[in-house]
Amino acid sequence: MSRQRTERVDVRRVTGPLPERIVDERADDLIVEEPLSIQLDGTLVSTTMRTPGHDAELAVGFCLTDGLLAGMPVIDVRHCGDVQAGESELNVITVDTGCLAPAPTPRLGNVSSSCGWCGSEQIDELCARLDPLPDSEGIDLDVIASVPGRVLETQELFATTGSVHAAAVFDRDGRVIFTREDVGRHNAVDKVVGALVRGADDGAGLPATGLGLFISGRASIEMVQKAWAGGFSTLVAVSAPTALAVDAARRANLVLAGFVRGDSFNLYSPA
Repeated sequence: MSRQRTERVDVRRVTGPLPERIVDERADDLIVEEPLSIQLDGTLVSTTMRTPGHDAELAVGFCLTDGLLAGMPVIDVRHCGDVQAGESELNVITVDTGCLAPAPTPRLGNVSSSCGWCGSEQIDELCARLDPLPDSEGIDLDVIASVPGRVLETQELFATTGSVHAAAVFDRDGRVIFTREDVGRHNAVDKVVGALVRGADDGAGLPATGLGLFISGRASIEMVQKAWAGGFSTLVAVSAPTALAVDAARRANLVLAGFVRGDSFNLYSPA
């Protein structure tokens, strides 16, 4: 099953100052944004606004990075829903562990396509759930600087619409293994993690030891959480991190690079 990811609309393009201002009509491609309800063993655990596509990866990645799987394997992932009640089959998906994962607490509220963390106490929960990442061979600084440009070449939806985020996995040589795009940054990362869990790309899997994770926005605490849960050794962001994200990255033993643009960037972690 697939869903349209872009939609073409008619717009009026305004260019130039008065009195030479020109207004002409043209078509513009916009990214599609739709809700996805994620269930774990039949219990609703999240509803997020996402760009359709790679929904199974998104659902699995969310459950893993949010600590819901508790190490249990995923048996099946499938779209579902009560069509007679007007519920689209393509906007409801369930992750099945055969009820081996701890029973989740139902979550009835919606979340947006942005991040949703709200307190420094979350770091204590992360440290209790996740061990510090093992030491690994560092990624060369020149490679880190080159990653945004290499990922940009793989961002097909961004090239078409200009309005989506990207997350990508890269190796020590700077080779982009694969990229996922979504209207939400955290969705794009969950799709990447889910792809690794499911072994969908290049035979890579979790933990992503020695690999880097690229994100096209700021490095929030949630982005560090997802990189940490995925076992990545390095997180590269084109924008700034938050102070809370830097604190978490240092506790995680995660290399964190921000403002990675052109040939310069800041290294925030390790200290």
